[in-house]
Amino acid sequence: MTSDTSLAAALAAGTVVLDGGMSNQLESAGHDLSDELWSARLLAERPEAITEAHLAYFEAGADVAITASYQATFEGFARRGIGRERAAELLALSVESAREAARRAAAKGVTRPLWVAASVGPYGAMLADGSEYRGRYGLSVDELADFHRPRLEVLAAARPDVFALETVPDADEARALLRVVRGLGVPAWLSYTVEGDRTRAGQPLEEAFALAADVDEVIAVGVNCCAPQDVDGAVRTAARVTGKPVVVYPNSGEAWDAGARAWAGRSSFTPEEVTGWRASGARLIGGCCRVGPQAIAGIAAALTA
Repeated sequence: MTSDTSLAAALAAGTVVLDGGMSNQLESAGHDLSDELWSARLLAERPEAITEAHLAYFEAGADVAITASYQATFEGFARRGIGRERAAELLALSVESAREAARRAAAKGVTRPLWVAASVGPYGAMLADGSEYRGRYGLSVDELADFHRPRLEVLAAARPDVFALETVPDADEARALLRVVRGLGVPAWLSYTVEGDRTRAGQPLEEAFALAADVDEVIAVGVNCCAPQDVDGAVRTAARVTGKPVVVYPNSGEAWDAGARAWAGRSSFTPEEVTGWRASGARLIGGCCRVGPQAIAGIAAALTA
């Protein structure tokens, strides 16, 4: 553990700041993320870039770094000719890269507790076809559990402080992830990607959040990779249904144009919104796509004002 205090204890005591988007920070540093492995490719080719991205967020005020393992899967690496043994090493490296960033932050004078969250993206992230924003892959809960289990086991062995079961579009996939996470010895948060008051696959959020209410391993439930305007209602629903701390890290508000492979529109994300989210029950707050260190610094300032 990077901190002597558990993340669950920190959430019980107050609000914790998450980092922002890994990909936008890497792209701003000049790295090309245009292939199917996305930021996970740099685990193999430029791991120092991953560490530097984490460090930028720690220095901006983030308390939690989410690892670059969102799109890192055995299947995805295999398509690039990377075998299972090397893939497992890269998954473990994702956790160590964040740990190294925490050590560097401490050496630069950051004295607050820092934590590492091992990102576990949905099945659709491995497909790299946008289906993580649709769900409904045509797989059973058992098949999804079989897909996620090997990666979760390897990440657990790397001893992150918490799993980030994130950008989950479908309650069925949440069922699979919650099944696998039991007994691994690592707490987790569960975060859906949503549209309005439903998961991307169309299930009511009340039903989706309720799946985690009685899972002891889950220390927070909420939403990420969604529009900022969808956060308020989701926070209130998650808090009411589960009684757990709520995690929120929306996108900037810009829209992804899949045809042009570019972001369009303007950012509607304002750090000042976070005080309202906190009042509704959010305790783990940050940003996702297109939310960079400057915005995280604003969030940290708003939460400590």
